[in-house]
Amino acid sequence: MIIARILPDLGKYATEVGLAYGVSLGLLALLIGQSLWKGRKIKQRLQQEEKARKGE
Repeated sequence: MIIARILPDLGKYATEVGLAYGVSLGLLALLIGQSLWKGRKIKQRLQQEEKARKGE
């Protein structure tokens, strides 16, 4: 298994370290998702504003 080669043997702390990695990656994924979602929303709003200005 590739992951076993990358991570050192953590002994009795393996569960805690694994959970910390999981939570960190999950939060990072949420942050990236939120940024992408907000960026799309702002882009749509900007396009609407540009259309409104051209229509004046």
